[in-house]
Amino acid sequence: MTRIVLKLGGRVAADGVDHAKALQAAGNEVVLVHGGGPQIDAELRARGLPVRFVRGRRFTDERTLAVVRSSLVTVGAELASVLGTEAVQLVGDEIGLQAEPVPELGLVGVPLPCRPAAVEAALARGLLPVVTPVAEGPLNVNADEAAAALAEGLRADRLAFVTDVPGVLLDGSVVARLGVERADELLATGAVDGGIVPKLLAAVRAARSGVAAEIGATAVVA
Repeated sequence: MTRIVLKLGGRVAADGVDHAKALQAAGNEVVLVHGGGPQIDAELRARGLPVRFVRGRRFTDERTLAVVRSSLVTVGAELASVLGTEAVQLVGDEIGLQAEPVPELGLVGVPLPCRPAAVEAALARGLLPVVTPVAEGPLNVNADEAAAALAEGLRADRLAFVTDVPGVLLDGSVVARLGVERADELLATGAVDGGIVPKLLAAVRAARSGVAAEIGATAVVA
């Protein structure tokens, strides 16, 4: 049986749900980790709170964290509801998702590899865990990094990012296969930027731990 961690971005919910259902129906163990950036930004603006990023990470004070957590919990509950009775929402800071604090960014952390007992129990029952990416503390964590940490800790076979981009683009074309050394070069030189950066960093981390990683149509390999 193949164990797959599926990272679903906030903008591709419908496609990601269908993909998760198909993978589970094919007999795979599927763990879904979701984002919620657009929903968080909208709620922050509605409350008159700033949307601030530092080096690609959301600066998070106490008021921002409350919005981040409530928005993500809402997104996770909606996804679990759409997936139906075979899905169960698990909120990260309630199931032991841990992170190394990054104090200069406020209440933010870098997720650590973990193997939550609640996720293993859900998989053993044939359920599809929908993991809401908030770490103990609570701390705000990047959902891509949380997916990689879970894939590593759960010893997943695959980590797949369902996103609104086709994959890693170089010179306007999607790269079908990317080694971790080449990925490191692209990241170091700034040849890739924007939202693909945290996904590529997470994919490289997963690949180095022995997990096959995919960003759209791009396979990242050790």
